[in-house]
Amino acid sequence: MSDNKNPFRIGVAGLGTVGAGVVKVIQTNADVIKARCGREVQIVSVIASNKTKDRGVDLSNYQWADSLQAMAQDENIDAVVEMIGGSEGQAKDFVFEAIKNGKHVITANKALLAHHGFEMEELAEKNNVTVAYEAAIAGAIPIVKVIRESLAGNNIDSVYGILNGTCNYILSEMRKTGKDFADVLQEAQEKGYAEADPAFDVDGIDAAHKLCLLGAMSFGVKPDFENLEIEGISNITIRDIRQAEELGYFIKLIGMATQEEGVYTQSMAPCLVPIHSQVGQVEDVFNCVQVMSDGADKTFLEGRGAGELPTASSVLSDIVDLARGNRLPMLGCKTKDLKEAEWKNAQNIKTKAF
Repeated sequence: MSDNKNPFRIGVAGLGTVGAGVVKVIQTNADVIKARCGREVQIVSVIASNKTKDRGVDLSNYQWADSLQAMAQDENIDAVVEMIGGSEGQAKDFVFEAIKNGKHVITANKALLAHHGFEMEELAEKNNVTVAYEAAIAGAIPIVKVIRESLAGNNIDSVYGILNGTCNYILSEMRKTGKDFADVLQEAQEKGYAEADPAFDVDGIDAAHKLCLLGAMSFGVKPDFENLEIEGISNITIRDIRQAEELGYFIKLIGMATQEEGVYTQSMAPCLVPIHSQVGQVEDVFNCVQVMSDGADKTFLEGRGAGELPTASSVLSDIVDLARGNRLPMLGCKTKDLKEAEWKNAQNIKTKAF
């Protein structure tokens, strides 16, 4: 734990569901967080597109930054929490500017990391800061810590699982109710489980961003989203689901990354999963990740893959780590040690693919 007794000062950029959740957790659990960090975690600045919106949390004690650039350059901030989203534009500019100004970055932005993670980490190394992203993969599931820390002495052979709660909910509901994809998607949107434009989720893109990071971290290779084969769930019918059930399987959107003798595969696609398997029993909006490694064998984690407080929980784990003085390479090792992967066609993965 760090001997530094000064407050760990953060700026929160983006006050949507998760950003507001982060503020809420810091306010509610301030004493617990201080005891575990050995120092106070202090929000000193916030920024969002709408100052007057009611977010269900008291923001009156915080300074509103004049701009993202001003927050990134603020000398009174030790770390920024980026909750803006998107792989390009203002989120990217803000994060890179913050790193250049010697600030740690905590983010849930899996798209930004999948497309620009390597160059972000290179820049972070040059500026002696850390990029932390537990919240970017599978919500409350602490999979980054497990792979990067708990399994640090293992060779990992494969990592796979259910990485998108929207898709898992839709497939679960189709099977339970007999309704078709369009009707269940509409219900998911009404319940807040799916966005107004659901393409990012149902086409598999969101889950693929997460898988790209999991594979890179597991195998010590550079993230390579362009070589990830992706198929979503929008073409799956209730007839497909019933036929799978007759054969003893559920259909799940599964992300899978493997390595064998220096050859790597990564794919996101609907797969047939045995009904009574651990993965098969992960239903509704829950996520799961299974890691196979030489020392630990099978490691399986399940939890809430999204939502205000589950995702905020993972953001806080990164904030506490940094406040304690824990500084780990983003992908488990320095960028100079990350390998260029030779990617094999995902059709060669041995799996029960749908």
